[in-house]
Order: sequence, then C-alpha cells, then structure tokens
Amino acid sequence: MKYLKSFAVAGMLALCLTSQAQQAKTEVSGKAPWSVRMAQSEMTRCPEAWQLDFVKSPKWGYCHGVVLCAMLNLYEAYGDKRYYDYAEQFCDTMVHDDGSITSYRPSDLSLDFINAGNVLFRIYDRTQNPKYKKALDLLRGQLTYQPRTKEGGFWHKLRYTQQMWLDGIYMASPFYTEYIRRYGQPEEFQDVIRQFAVCAKHTYDPATGLYRHAWDAARTQPWADKKTGQSPHTWGRAMGWFAMALVDVLEKIPAGTEGRDQLTAILDNVVTQIVRWQDKDSGLWYQVIDRSGDPGNYLESSVSTMFVYTLYKAVRLGLIDRSYLDAAERGYKGILDKFIKVDKDGVVSITTTCAVAGLGGNPYRSGDYEYYISEPVRDNDPKAVGPFINLCLERERLQADGGR
Repeated sequence: MKYLKSFAVAGMLALCLTSQAQQAKTEVSGKAPWSVRMAQSEMTRCPEAWQLDFVKSPKWGYCHGVVLCAMLNLYEAYGDKRYYDYAEQFCDTMVHDDGSITSYRPSDLSLDFINAGNVLFRIYDRTQNPKYKKALDLLRGQLTYQPRTKEGGFWHKLRYTQQMWLDGIYMASPFYTEYIRRYGQPEEFQDVIRQFAVCAKHTYDPATGLYRHAWDAARTQPWADKKTGQSPHTWGRAMGWFAMALVDVLEKIPAGTEGRDQLTAILDNVVTQIVRWQDKDSGLWYQVIDRSGDPGNYLESSVSTMFVYTLYKAVRLGLIDRSYLDAAERGYKGILDKFIKVDKDGVVSITTTCAVAGLGGNPYRSGDYEYYISEPVRDNDPKAVGPFINLCLERERLQADGGR
C-alpha cells in the first residue's frame, strides 16, 4: 500500500488513568485532516480501546475491529505511533498467552466474532508475539466448523439456522481472505468468492437492483418471503457492510484468480445502485434504501460513510471508473454538512447512526419498514466512526496522489 506523505498532527494522548473521572483528553488538532481529527476525538471519548462501542467491561466485538483497523490504517498513513499503540493495547488486554480471547465464545459460531481478528494480523507482524498467531488460528478454526447452507454459504450464527446476512459477509470474508493470503493456499480463495456469490444471488431484488438484508434458505422465519426467503427490505447499513467487504476483499485477492470476476461484477452493480439511490439534495443515503424519502425514513450516517468509503477505495484500486468520484464527493460533503459536529474543544462527533438492527430473535425483530425506522439512533457509534476515518483516509490518499 502506498502511504501518504508525513503530516504533523498536534496534541498528546493523555495517560490512561484507572479512574474514568480523572482521565485526561487527547488534544484534538483543528488543523489536522478529518481522519486524524476523528481518531483523536474517539480516543478522547474512549481513552482505552476496549471502551469502544459503549461497553462497560472488555469485550471482543466487531465494532472494535472496525475502529481499530481504521486506527492502524491511520498509523500506516501518517506514522503517528499513538494509533498503533491504541490498537495493540486492546489486543494485549483481550488475547491471552494460550491464544484464547476474552468474551469470545467459539461455540456460538457467530460470524460477528471474526471481524476483530483483522486487527491481529498487523499486531502480530510488529510484535511477533505467538499468542496473536494462536488467536488468529483460533478464529480461522471457527470457519472450519461454521454451519453452511447447501450451496456453501456460512450461516450468520449457529442460532440463526440457514440464514445468510449481508452483515456476515463483512464480518468474516476480509479476515478469511487475509488469513488465506498469509497462511493458506490460493485455491481457498474460491470459498471466499462463494460466500459473496451465494449471498448476492439470494438477497438480490430485481425490482430495485438492491440487496435485501438477509436470506433464509429454509424459508421458515416469519420475516422471510415464502418464495424467495428474502427479508422485506434493504437496510442501508447491511448493504454498506456488503459494499465495504467487496472492496476490502478485492484488494487482497490477486488479479487473475479464478472467479474474482464474479466479485467485480457484483461490485459494478453495487456502485451503480449506490449512485442511483443517492439522495439528490443531501448526497446521502437513507436508513431503509428501498423506501428512500418515505415518511419516517431518515438520512443515516453509517450507510453514508460506508458507501462513500466504498466509492473512494474502489476508484483508488482501479476497480471502477473515476467518474464515480462525483458521487463520492457529494456524499463526503453531505456527511460533513449533515452529520459532523465540532464542540468548543475541537472534539469531533458524528451523529444520526442507527444503534442496531437485526432480524428474528427475542424480542422478535420483524424486518418491516416500521421496525427499521424505530430503532434507536445515537451519536459516535463506532459503525460510523470507523468508516468515516477510513473514507477520509481514502480521500486523502487520492489527493496525495494528485487526484481530487
């Protein structure tokens, strides 16, 4: 990866104190790039990385993976070791000498647990601490036992029988791809490609060109269409996860790999729909995309940051035409105008993120329109913070390379 030219950033990360009431803040530089300002702001809110995602005790979760991978990307781009140290501290806290991971339950067979493993690759590269390789092997081992549909698609979780969710593609596929790239055999990439192909085939909605949130292969869930098995709607963030997974995996699977063209074809449709469904006035995207503009629907920050990241990165990698930068720029400006707030101390917040959404479970989540627009909304959710840092980095890379 080509890194940015060095950029001086202001502020010192205060020492993490045991009493949260006494924790000092990271000084946020108002002159730094937006990627740096958001990272510094998040470290102010969460002086220790395990505190990400509003948790009260250390937790191994996909949100930690989203933000900490962004922090590592920032370290690689600008060379400020504070961002690396922030991620390493989390890994050292969570991973034990035998490779076991605090709060990780392999028997749940949940793809959500896999995503944070992406952080471990680069921490292991630098430290060569064997506990991190053991943890990587542990997470890879889960995929060996992950239940599958008859077409070979991973179930989202053991308790979500026969279900594939767009979210799950992001949670597992980038990790799976990187593990194969480092430690596996080239033919194993076919299984990664299979995950995208099966999920895309069965979540695709020909009426809109979009992808529905999930698919129930057994067609037994109350939310599933009895003919297609699809959930009722295209939830914005679910398609955002799917879009980010495509560019992250295509970056790692070598050109010329058999079946890779299936992923580029899916990406072509995804970016086409991203532009097609972009709100003309704001440049943003709605919580429920296939009901864009309908009463009660709202412009949502995680889907917007994920889509803009996808566009910038796909252009940088040469996967799509540079003409898509027009939509990316409109989205970028819309995010700054609509969602980004700066307080008197320079601390940056991102607003209007759907806290969580899913299907089934107890209490039951129906996946209908009223369900999605009624879920809680909050500020500084890591599912928007991480993609915002990454989209800004992608834009900054393009600028450093002489682009827009």
